[in-house]
Formats: sequence, structure tokens, C-alpha cells
Amino acid sequence: MAARSSRSLRADAADNRDRVVAAARALFTDEGFGVPVSAVARAAGVAPATVYRRFATKRELAVAAFADQVGECRGVVDGALAEPDPWRAVSHLVERGGELYARTAGFVEAFAATYPDAADLDAERAHSHHVLAEVVRRARATGQLRPDVGAADLVLALTAHGGVRAATGAARAAAARRFAAIVLRGLRAA
Repeated sequence: MAARSSRSLRADAADNRDRVVAAARALFTDEGFGVPVSAVARAAGVAPATVYRRFATKRELAVAAFADQVGECRGVVDGALAEPDPWRAVSHLVERGGELYARTAGFVEAFAATYPDAADLDAERAHSHHVLAEVVRRARATGQLRPDVGAADLVLALTAHGGVRAATGAARAAAARRFAAIVLRGLRAA
């Protein structure tokens, strides 16, 4: 009985942590890093003490939210690399990556400006650029991607999604999907 109870407690604690990090990431994206920890706790549905038990400082919470963002970006990039169909790989990057950029516009830049020494992104950038170059190479080899499109063009297409604005999250997601469809039509070989 005690083992089951402690496992449930650990699962609850992990769930609380995930909710806190997700709430922090959303609030930091929408309102900046000036958001008080109490607002993060409220948005996550936990007490402020729960947040401070896991994250002693706001910086620790911001680093965890940033790590969550980096993990989601890596998932999009690695998902494209795992896609066997070259055009679907390009589509995956533009659609999923674009939606992520639209949803979290400015978060990475704000994090880097607020906590410039908190994370070293060189390895992540190098990995992403390697994957983008491979996705481009494969799609060009099949003739599905315009021959003048390079990895830098995919980066541009992704980051342009950061300019997608709408009043609600659902409207922003719909606008990001529409923008991705337009971008993909422009990238596809005739």
C-alpha cells in the first residue's frame, strides 16, 4: 500500500511540475519574464509553495521552461529527419515548426535577452542546421523541392511564422496553418 501511495505521489509531483513548466512557458511567451511566480502558480493550478519546492528561483523556472521549448523544437526537427518521404519531411518542418514559432513567438529571444548565460544553444543550432540541410538535400534529390531553396530558406520560412498574430491561440494556430500552406506552395518544385 505504501509503495502505491508513494508512486501516486511521485506521479502527482511530476504532473504538477509539467503543469508549472507549461504555465510558465505560456505566460513568459505572452507577458515576458516579469510575470510573478504567483501568476505561474495560479495558471498551473498549484500553490506558489509548490512552484518554489521544485524551482528555488524564477531563473530555474525560466531555464526549465526554456528546456521544454528546446525539447519541443528538437522533436519537430527530429520528426522531419525520421520522415521517409522527403516532401513530407519539408512539410513537417514548415507546418509543425511554423506552428511552434507562431505559438511561442519571441520566447527564445526574450529568454536569451533576460538570461544570456543560462543556456548554450550552439549544439542545438548545429543539430538543427544539419537536419535542415539533410531534409533539403533529400527533397531536392527527388525533384520535389525547388532547386534554388536551401536550408537558410527553411529557417526563414520557420522564423517568419513568428510574425503570425491573432487574438486567440486557436486563431493564431489557424493563421499559422494557412501561412504554412502558402509557404509550402512556394517551396514546391513546379
